[in-house]
Amino acid sequence: MTHEHSHTPGHGAHHGPRHVADSDSQADILDLDAEVLAEHIAEITAQLPTQRAPREILDLGCGTGTGTFALLSRFPEAHVTAVDFSAEHLHRLRQKASDEGVRERVRTVEADLDAAHWPDLGHPELVWASASMHHMADPARALRTVHDILAPGGLFAVVELAGFPRFLPEGAPADRPGLEERCHAAGERHHAEHMPHRGADWGPMLTAAGFALEGERTVTVDIEGSGDPAVGRYALSSLQRLRQSAVDELSAPDRAALDRLLDTDGPHSILRRRDLVVRTERTVWAARRES
Repeated sequence: MTHEHSHTPGHGAHHGPRHVADSDSQADILDLDAEVLAEHIAEITAQLPTQRAPREILDLGCGTGTGTFALLSRFPEAHVTAVDFSAEHLHRLRQKASDEGVRERVRTVEADLDAAHWPDLGHPELVWASASMHHMADPARALRTVHDILAPGGLFAVVELAGFPRFLPEGAPADRPGLEERCHAAGERHHAEHMPHRGADWGPMLTAAGFALEGERTVTVDIEGSGDPAVGRYALSSLQRLRQSAVDELSAPDRAALDRLLDTDGPHSILRRRDLVVRTERTVWAARRES
């Protein structure tokens, strides 16, 4: 296993400097996302239209390794280069790789993908970018760079979440029905300003960058929590981060109701609920660099 640094000052909310606590909080969500949605990620990797099993894979914006480990499992002969701007995320990824006995199959690279020049990432046969492209300050440039480094005939998979997951059943909480939808609407207004490429249609942009679009599909996630503690922790961490982006847009009664859900010691804590769900969609674009 190798570990490389190639970090330049970032752009915007995603690549800019963070407090360690904030990065740890995001890492916790990424780990929970991997745990709760493991079957869906495995299904997405299984459906990738690869012409042959790739030996070299690049995971762009890898986070704590959700895609990295799914791809290592899906392609047991492959090595993965995992790239992220966060040293904390990459540290977690390396720890997990050691724990799972796959450290020799993983190379981590700390890099700002908004930089004009990327570090040497080889010529992978498969590039995976899950929930990372919408963070790019100049995604068109990033797509062209991916096209240039991808091996001829190689595949680029862009996976994006269609909005924030929903956790509460309809009509909940009883004292403020519709709270989650109002929080989502407020969060979307915030993200529209700070992440203009969130929710984009990547098909035309991939074509413009020189790729041949091979497919687009939407994977529906609908998980009944049934008291699963991981779902509760995932909902708690996700709504805590949603509060950060939505707080200024929410009414005082909605803020108070949300804080009651997020109070882990209180009687209305979301961790006490046994009716949680995870509902969202992921869209997958598969594009090929033609030979």
